[in-house]
Amino acid sequence: MIVMTNFLGPEMLLRIPALLLAITFHEYAHARVSYSLGDPTPKWQGRLSLNPLAHLDPIGLLMLWLFKFGWAKPVEINPNYYKEPKKGMMLVSVAGPIANLLLAFASMVILKLDILHNGILENFIYILFIYNLTLAVFNIIPIPPLDGSKILMGVLPAKYAYEFSQIESYGPFILIILIYLNLLDVILNPLMIFVSNGLSILSDLILLRF
Repeated sequence: MIVMTNFLGPEMLLRIPALLLAITFHEYAHARVSYSLGDPTPKWQGRLSLNPLAHLDPIGLLMLWLFKFGWAKPVEINPNYYKEPKKGMMLVSVAGPIANLLLAFASMVILKLDILHNGILENFIYILFIYNLTLAVFNIIPIPPLDGSKILMGVLPAKYAYEFSQIESYGPFILIILIYLNLLDVILNPLMIFVSNGLSILSDLILLRF
């Protein structure tokens, strides 16, 4: 999973634990789904854990600190263990963004319930919501090595999936260019607004029922 954030400023002590939670649940979801599909690799690698240290990449963390662009340790999987490798890869790939969406939704519900009555806690939950929303939407973009690229390859016909896979080695460079030219915001902002509005509507419906 690739992440973008800024650790500078007085909110750093809230941003770091919020980001660690978002990263941990994202990577754990990948590992758990792959393991549930019959792949023992995540267990062998110690990734079936909610300990953030199991999912951090030292270089990715350093890059995040210095350049606001970094990555977590990828979950190693072996699709050969899946009964349906193509479908399995899609399920494993979508699991991370879904985990972030669920955390974002839970954060939104907590904020709407207005039960915290503590400015620091409310700020933390809001940051947690933003990070999870951002990671879910960002990682669903179909540019390698993001999760969205693997989901797209799973739905494309074999010929086009193969052709698309050929750009995988160029994916990180494409992302870096988009980020530092601020072109990624053109993609992310409308998607984040759309998803946030959807979560807001859903949370309102659920809260009205209770």
